[in-house]
This record gives sequence, C-alpha cells and structure tokens, in this order.
Amino acid sequence: MSEIRRRDPRREWIARNRLHPEHLDVLAELGQGTAAVEWMGPNGVIRKNPHAIGFIGPNGVKRIDRSGAQQGGQAAGGARQAAQDSRRNVTIEAPAFLVAVVPELSGGRLSGHDKDLLGLARRLADADPERPGAVLAVVFGEHKEEGFGEAGIDRLLHLDDDAYAGFAPEARLAALSAVERELAPRHWLLPDSPLGGADLGRRLALRLGERPATGVWQIEADGEAPLGWGCTARGAAESLDIQRPLPRVALALAECAEPVDETRHAAEPLSLAEAIPSAFSRIEDLGQVAVDPAGVALAEAEFIVSAGNGVKDWDGFHHAARVLGATEGASRVAVDDGFMARDRQVGATGTWVTARVYLAVGISGAIQHLQGIQSCDKVVAINLDPGCDMIKRADLAVIGDSGEILAALVAKVEQQRGGQRDAA
Repeated sequence: MSEIRRRDPRREWIARNRLHPEHLDVLAELGQGTAAVEWMGPNGVIRKNPHAIGFIGPNGVKRIDRSGAQQGGQAAGGARQAAQDSRRNVTIEAPAFLVAVVPELSGGRLSGHDKDLLGLARRLADADPERPGAVLAVVFGEHKEEGFGEAGIDRLLHLDDDAYAGFAPEARLAALSAVERELAPRHWLLPDSPLGGADLGRRLALRLGERPATGVWQIEADGEAPLGWGCTARGAAESLDIQRPLPRVALALAECAEPVDETRHAAEPLSLAEAIPSAFSRIEDLGQVAVDPAGVALAEAEFIVSAGNGVKDWDGFHHAARVLGATEGASRVAVDDGFMARDRQVGATGTWVTARVYLAVGISGAIQHLQGIQSCDKVVAINLDPGCDMIKRADLAVIGDSGEILAALVAKVEQQRGGQRDAA
C-alpha cells in the first residue's frame, strides 16, 4: 500500500474559507476546531491560517481579525456561539485596584468603540498577574446589552434612575464623583466621541483636578511614569502623535485596543454604600431632533438600507427606505450603473459603515463590500441566491424577490405603526 499522503484540495479550501457553510464541520474533521491556526500542506510543510482568531504573526504580534469574528454580534451565528463557548471563565474575587470605564451604550448596546475601550481597560487591569485589577463599568439608564461579561467587565454598576436619562451630564458627573469617593479607581476610561463620552470625560477630569489625555489610541508600559504606563494620543487635528504618561483620566479613540475575545468575566452587580446626592441640573433635555435620513452621512448612519444589482424596482426601494426611516446605501455595481450617487457607495472602495442594522437588498457580497460592513451590529440580507456570500455573512437572511419582500415589509410596518412613528 502506498505511503503517499493524499490530500483533498476542496476540503482544504473549505477549511480556509470562513464563509463556506461547511467551514466549521471541515475544521472539526481535520481536528483543528474553530480556532484552526495551522495544518499540514501537500509537501509536508506546515501552513498557517492568518485569519484564525489568535493568530500570532512572524514578529510575535497577535493579528487583529477584521472579519468581525472577535466582536460579539458580528460573526455568523454558529461561529459566534462556538467562540463564546470556548472562552475561559475569569472571576476576580479581591482585585488590587479598579479600572473604571463609562461606555456610551449607543442604542442600549455596547458599540464597537465601547468594546475597544473595554479591551484597553483589560490591558491595564491584567498587566500584573500577581496583583490583578478588575474592570468596573458604570452604566447609565436602560440598556439591552446581555454580553457585559464577554466584553471583559468584572464589576457592573448600573444606575437606572430617570435623572440620568437622555443628556444629563451634571447628574452623571455627580454619580461618577460618588464612585470616585467610594471606590477610588486607579484609571478612568471614557470614549472620545461626540456622542457624550468626550464631554463627560472632560467634565470628570475637571472635577477630579486631573489633566486628561484625549485622543488616546495606544498605551505602552513605561516604568518612569507615575502609574507605570505611557500613552500616545492624536493631536493638532490628528496630524501628529503626542506621547505622555498615562493620567488617571483618559479619553480613547476607536480601535485603541483589541476587544476581549478569549475570556468571559463575571460582570458582578455592584452598588454604592452611600446614596448619590441629587444634583441641581441647569440643562434641560428637549429630546431628539428629527432629521431626514437621506441627509445622514453613511459613516454616521445607524440604520442603512443598501441596494445592489438585484434591485429592479428602484421606486419601490426608495419608498421602502423612506417608510423605514433608513439611510440609503448601494453596492459598487448599483453606483457604476448610475442608479445611486457615488457618496452612497458602501464598501472598502466606498464608505466603511458602522450601522446598528444593515439591510442588504439584492447584494451578492463581494469581498470589498463585506469589508465595508464588518463593523455593523446586525446584517439582514434579501437575495434570490441562498449560496451567495452576503447570505452567509448575514445574521438574518430572507430568500426571495427583493421587490415583493420590500413591499410586504412596508405594508407590515405601516399597518403596525399607523403613521405615528418616524423610525423603523
């Protein structure tokens, strides 16, 4: 019997293609599991999969997976569930110190920016294995998030009083001051974004008498710094980098660190021993201002309905976008054919979007388009081809004619809301 090792090129291709429906099954047959990093090539040479979660590059640097598999809510259902089940549970009973994080929770859920910030907090908390710290998240108002532990949170302080609802910086500042007095975190981390984190972080730094670091995108160990860490921040309209010791209050940019993807933490509920004193607010929140979704830039839109080559009824598509209250987007094919403007193009060759909901209508899913939507929380696909890449990427797929499905969706929405609501 020949001792020549025979190979199946198709199975090896499926093992490398994360979008293939048999990808996980083939990995299991090869004994590589969901975190396959290397396998034996046809010539006896070990091949490495640079797309695997946790892949270590040639210089010893852990690669960042931009496919969305490391970020909760962005990977395919089976792969996401398998990755969460394989996480190591971590419980810190008596932390040596606390790292406080104030996420924005846009839409009631942790955003990609929030998860990056929590990844940065974990670096600070886990720097000394002998004296580990704990990550404390201070959450205001109602939320829909169920994955605080998967995001790296050890302690959760939830303040759901009506005084913190909406834009209430003075009430929130009073609460953070109470946390400072009682728990004295070693670091305060807030997102440097216009959604409220930047404003609250600067108010907190002024209250604590600290000189905050803004625009932080990287931290590194620095033995000469007072707290043992240095940071690199963007300055001069992001034209240069500023290096300084990491202060107690830091406002970090998106992608400042990798989100937590290997451990599951306790996220134990925490409460303050003393009641938070009520603060007299000089600011009145008048609510959100209605805007035309068509005027919202794609990079800032939270709900996008995007059209591709499969859309034939363009009047019906535009009507559906108006009824749903969504911002319109398009694939490159639809833009090249003249059906949509160039600034509506989504993808690596257009605009990278971070929508909470992305509805792809008649889009097959070219790799450039999938790269542009990798940071979207939920992807819904309508397509006639059940085997296209967009269907494999989607969290929810509907197989059928796009015109008929959109018409049925519009009718259902109009029936349920009776013209009373502006948002879908």
